[in-house]
Amino acid sequence: MEEELKCPVCGSLFREPIILPCSHNVCLPCARTIAVQTPESEQHLPPLLHSRGPAPPAAAAPGAGPGAGPGAAAGSAACLDSESAAGGGGGDHADKLSLHSETDSGYGSYTPSLKSPNGVRVLPLVPAPPGAAAAPRGAGPASSSLTCPQCHRSASLDQRGLRGFQRNRLLEAIVQRYQQGRAAAAAAAKCQLCDRSPPEPAAVLCEQCEVLYCAACQLRCHPARGPFAKHRLAPPPAHPGAPGGGGDGGGGKGAGGGRKLPTCAEHDLENYSMYCVSCRSPVCYQCLEEGKHSKHDVKALGAMWKQHKAQLSQALNGVSDKAKEAKEFLVQLKNLLQQIQENGLDYEACLVAQCDALVDALTRQKAKLLTKVTKEREHKLKVVWDQINHCTLKLRQSTGLMEYCLEVIKENDPSGFLQISDALIKRVQVSQEQWVKGALEPKVSAEFDLTLDSEPLLQSIHQLDFIQMKCRVPPVPLLQLEKCCTRNNSVTLAWRMPPLSHNPVEGYILELDDGDGGQFREVYVGKETLCTIDGLHFNSTYNARVKAFNSSGVGPYSKTVILQTSDVAWFTFDPSSAHRDIVLSNDNQTATCNSYDDRVVLGTAAFSKGVHYWELHVDRYDNHPDPAFGIARINVVKDMMLGKDDKAWAMYVDNNRSWFMHCNSHTNRTEGGVSKGATVGVLLDLNKHNLTFYINGQQQGPPAFENIEGVFMPALSLNRNVQVTLHTGLEVPQSVKQPKLPNN
Repeated sequence: MEEELKCPVCGSLFREPIILPCSHNVCLPCARTIAVQTPESEQHLPPLLHSRGPAPPAAAAPGAGPGAGPGAAAGSAACLDSESAAGGGGGDHADKLSLHSETDSGYGSYTPSLKSPNGVRVLPLVPAPPGAAAAPRGAGPASSSLTCPQCHRSASLDQRGLRGFQRNRLLEAIVQRYQQGRAAAAAAAKCQLCDRSPPEPAAVLCEQCEVLYCAACQLRCHPARGPFAKHRLAPPPAHPGAPGGGGDGGGGKGAGGGRKLPTCAEHDLENYSMYCVSCRSPVCYQCLEEGKHSKHDVKALGAMWKQHKAQLSQALNGVSDKAKEAKEFLVQLKNLLQQIQENGLDYEACLVAQCDALVDALTRQKAKLLTKVTKEREHKLKVVWDQINHCTLKLRQSTGLMEYCLEVIKENDPSGFLQISDALIKRVQVSQEQWVKGALEPKVSAEFDLTLDSEPLLQSIHQLDFIQMKCRVPPVPLLQLEKCCTRNNSVTLAWRMPPLSHNPVEGYILELDDGDGGQFREVYVGKETLCTIDGLHFNSTYNARVKAFNSSGVGPYSKTVILQTSDVAWFTFDPSSAHRDIVLSNDNQTATCNSYDDRVVLGTAAFSKGVHYWELHVDRYDNHPDPAFGIARINVVKDMMLGKDDKAWAMYVDNNRSWFMHCNSHTNRTEGGVSKGATVGVLLDLNKHNLTFYINGQQQGPPAFENIEGVFMPALSLNRNVQVTLHTGLEVPQSVKQPKLPNN
């Protein structure tokens, strides 16, 4: 509460406080220091934009308080002069207030502001302009104004000067009680651990121990170390009977007990009896009679007193609830401080342990690598020393043999020479053969075939950070080339993240070009690290790359891997899409049927580009059935002969002739049929968009169908009288083989 009882100008407890029109309070001596005198001819200007000049010498006013500055004397003199003026043409202007905001007045831009001990900017005293003491005849009388040091609103003074402001007697009484209570509290607060009699006055209160200590006992019994280091020491509390100390706070006198009732500021002999709602101020009976407040809304003073007390009590309840929440919040913040301290120590210990573990692991790996280098060095040294010893021995033997042969050549005995010459020649030849190519080359090199790639680990060390504090984009994924493969027109790619990568990964994006060097497109987005892409073009080269992403963004691309699809198609019959009457065997390469009706079975490959050729061998052919061979869409009807709907293009054949059929339309009857052991070939040329059939290596009729586009699958329809075996991965027959086109 003490902050509410301090003047915003001098910073001391209020002395004779007065109420400004803006409802703020200021000491009467301080009000004299901040009053500004302005000639009436300049009242239309903001107070602080008036011309300035050296202040005329003046004696200090008797009522100036000790908190007044050096300019207090001049201000007080000006105020007293204003108060002593009896008439002087005040008129209606005496009751008017001129209010200016900080922006309007302009003093924030042109006048250096001062600060009170409470930190509130105070309007400084403006000296009278030169020649103001001897104003020319005809000039208007001077007027005074006062600017609130808290809200910076300016109020003009009437002929009564500062006496026109009401005196805050209630605040003055509270200040007096507070000073008395503070003195009593200072005398009553004694140390609770002193051995002296009487005890020394208390200097601090421990909020945790709830014990009062004097300075000596605090150093002796409650040092600021060990378990007491976290205790909070505060100044001793006020006396219970003092304001704010938990007592009645009344000082023993009520509103009408021993205190003199306040009198009206306008009429000294009248007490306040009514309250003017319009002016928001107490008034006396004579104020109403004179007519100044006759047309205003007035109410009984006691009733308004009770009403405002009730409103203030209700507002205080809300403030009390917020204060309670604030106290609980402060307790929470203090607990948070302790938790932060403890968690900080825990995380420091954890970080040190993790880094020490990394250093230990690196030290152990360093020892292993040094062992490998040592073994490699010892192996090379052993090989070189063995080669040195072997070469030295051979050289010594060769040198001895050469010296012996020279001595033999020197002899002049032909018969003796011829007796040993054959054997000697063979020995020399054998010795020469010992120095074959490579014998005089080192078996090992001086270079060590050991390469330590520490760059990924070094990069990981540089990127080592707390994920919560520094979440980065994922690093570059590493393609696992040993797991990447192609099969027919599908490719499989696998990848992984680098070791010791702690950046979180939410998913991966796999991109593939069009097989013709075009732009990349996304073919997979997900969390898996293995992906197979089907339905690609045969005999085509694809480029693939992958990148990872998380909440921070998308990481860089991996290296590009090049994948080549098969030149020719390898496929079998597809049991998952075949009619239920179809029976497959021989690893799904041989097909027959349990029904006398025709049933359809498709291949496992799908073609949309290129030239493809496959053959079907007739293993069994009974009672002259009509099997059909060709291509179809994935959604072809499978319970009738191939070609009877618009989803299939086929040639059906018996033992004598064949027909082409699509949408149940029969065309191009051609002589020549099939029997047991026959071979039917199907050539699908999607570069020319036509379909051609062969029987036993000879073309059966003209090209069966032209202008076909889309995705097609090998197809066959047969009944129980036929069994065929599929042969794939075949080259296009030479007689009809087309030149290879790019990406076919």
